[in-house]
Amino acid sequence: MDVGRALDQIAEIHQQIAKGEVYRGYRSLPIAASGLIGVLGAWLQSPSLGTTDPVGFVIYWAAIAVCAALVGGSEIVHNYIVHDEAAARRRTRQVLGQFLPSVAGGAAISVCFAHLSAALVPMLPGLWAICFGTGIFASRPYLPRASGYVALFYYAAGFVLLWIADTPGALSGWRVGGTFAAGQLLAAAVLWWNLERDHGWDALDPTTGGNL
Repeated sequence: MDVGRALDQIAEIHQQIAKGEVYRGYRSLPIAASGLIGVLGAWLQSPSLGTTDPVGFVIYWAAIAVCAALVGGSEIVHNYIVHDEAAARRRTRQVLGQFLPSVAGGAAISVCFAHLSAALVPMLPGLWAICFGTGIFASRPYLPRASGYVALFYYAAGFVLLWIADTPGALSGWRVGGTFAAGQLLAAAVLWWNLERDHGWDALDPTTGGNL
């Protein structure tokens, strides 16, 4: 018997089983908090930033995105470092590996657009939303089925933002922060309804089995 082939087959079976299991690392509370950071960013953005400094607009929202990512992923990082065993860490890497390429693509587009022409910057809010929706769709095999509605929301919002990118207020903070906040609050609702509502506070405590 070819031991190497048998081990490869076992690994493939484990991978297929993992794809059928819902990843429980995402939590509704941090995801909702990341959306509220979008609201805060929109509220704090200077009204003149989008009109006088499009590159500054990109830098500003890049910084907001980093803060939102730190908050939204805080529990994942904590559990990965403190609680998770090797199998759970591997699963976290698999799930994030599905999502992060779209984020990297959005970052690359942002840098290129800001470098090429300030006239391209108004298209970025729509492209950011579409990239985010793409990441959610890519992660959907590991997420609750209803996460597809969240991805569709980001796609629809991105289309609308691109459609009106040549109108006044294209670089309004509310077009970015409001869209992100609505999407993240919807995502938090999906997570809570599908993964947490039947477990109460136990779902928030990895030591009780809520972080399977």
